[in-house]
Amino acid sequence: MQLCLQHLKPSERDRAAKALGPLESVPLYRVQLEVEPKERRVWGKVQVELVAKGPQPVTELYLRLTPNTRSRQVTLSGAKLNGKAVALELGPEPTLQRIAVEPPVAPGGTVSLEVAVKGTVPKAAPGAESLLGGGGLMGGGKAGADDHGAFSATADVVSLVGVVPQVPPMDDQGQPWAGPQGTGDLALYEPAHVLATLTVPAGWTAHATGTPLGAVPERDGRVRYSFAAAAVRDFPVLVTRGYQSATATVNGVTVESHFAAQDAAVGKRVLKYASQALTEFEKRLGPLPFTHFRVVQAPLSGGAGGMEFPGLVTVGTSLYRAKQDPLSMLSGMPGMEAFQALLGAQGAGLLAQMGESLERTLEFTVAHEVAHQYFAGLVGSDPIHDPVVDESLAQYAALLYMEWAHGPEAAESLRNEALVMPYQFFRLAGGNDGRADRPTGDFDGGELEYGALVYGKAPLLHHASRKLVGDSAFFKALRAYVDTYRFKWACKACFTQELAKASPTNAKALGQLRTRWWEEAHGDEDLGAADLQGLMGAMGGDLGDVKLDAQTQQLLEQLLPQLMGQ
Repeated sequence: MQLCLQHLKPSERDRAAKALGPLESVPLYRVQLEVEPKERRVWGKVQVELVAKGPQPVTELYLRLTPNTRSRQVTLSGAKLNGKAVALELGPEPTLQRIAVEPPVAPGGTVSLEVAVKGTVPKAAPGAESLLGGGGLMGGGKAGADDHGAFSATADVVSLVGVVPQVPPMDDQGQPWAGPQGTGDLALYEPAHVLATLTVPAGWTAHATGTPLGAVPERDGRVRYSFAAAAVRDFPVLVTRGYQSATATVNGVTVESHFAAQDAAVGKRVLKYASQALTEFEKRLGPLPFTHFRVVQAPLSGGAGGMEFPGLVTVGTSLYRAKQDPLSMLSGMPGMEAFQALLGAQGAGLLAQMGESLERTLEFTVAHEVAHQYFAGLVGSDPIHDPVVDESLAQYAALLYMEWAHGPEAAESLRNEALVMPYQFFRLAGGNDGRADRPTGDFDGGELEYGALVYGKAPLLHHASRKLVGDSAFFKALRAYVDTYRFKWACKACFTQELAKASPTNAKALGQLRTRWWEEAHGDEDLGAADLQGLMGAMGGDLGDVKLDAQTQQLLEQLLPQLMGQ
């Protein structure tokens, strides 16, 4: 327990206990995993100790394995409940395993569950290091057909997100929250402590959330890494080879950037961006509770620029290499050959002009992932049923960071590039505007629709609310929202409620704004229609000065649905 609490800043332990109750009653996971990257195998044991907190006795437990959304890539066996062998049953969805608790455990009692874990990690999809490979242009979710590389292996990176089975939150009917649905994030859990050992071959390095407890050589030449984490809602694991690292300190937080050797210059810039973003967020949103925060370069695919977890985020390799080689981000994109043939030399020139824009995208993406440490890492919300809550706040917080760090003009430019343009591209490609506030599984248009409405349109609710109430009330409410729901679960209307407290005369209008931006379809009216030439101009630099002839523009607009994966 004391090892785990090292992960919390001393000043944060009382705040965590106030929100969660006695910290010894928080779920505790003991994780022992071994990884063989060459064979793409992972195995080990996981034990979880739970205190029954509900008003009713505990009669069943569930464990979620997000890699099993479509096939059983990870299996559990040898389950023991309080030291006695028990059966594992398939739960109501493929990611879940159910365990009957007999006899039931009364409130206040302790449940100890141990399982053996074994998995084979699939090879990363072709084009995994391309931002667009295997998906559409405006992706932004993280759980597509191949979960965007969350559970996959390349020659030098093994991403093991979801390999640790975890107990999902339960709804009012006593059923587990829904898991991955093919679009959006993977899952989120109740805050828990984790004590983990990860054993890897010599030459490989393990990365995970938490305070590092050391790396111990084993007699067989392998190395055992240990981590201790406290009050975290997930526990990601990655294993890399040939990576370098850089470190900085922000208000008692050790910030680490881990990156491929060939991307060292960008990896150091990522450290700068992460440190700057954390500095700004701690000023306005309150302190990050953890002593360590990591950014790890990973070969994400299918449109995902980054993935967020408490205490650790990944940023896609494509973004590390985009500025130097803009064409690399298009590698593997459907319609790429037709696109190049259509624009010829002009197309290459257009992509070359995108370098600075792509560097802004990298900085914005890092800020977005850092913002996720607050939404929904610290302030919890359901990422499957209510994805609009945390994604819109993380996206708008990243926009605020650009404003604080680079000024209003830079923020306005990014507002167009990162929020307005995805929606307008989506409409140009034939997509229909619609309700942003819906479960991830209800986005029939997949990643493209999800990105346009959840990452593009929905965050601008906060921009409209800020204009309505003014900066003073808006930032007072934002800080109050974080302070009120720190380590807890927030609701869809909770931030609007904090805004109403800060600006009571605007309470009704704030509710109407949320309805308009999240529940109705006014995107064209609020964000404006766009043509291809206008979108090029919005990207900044010299792109707006490049004129497409009418035939080229018409053909390119016809090609957009194919380029964007539709």
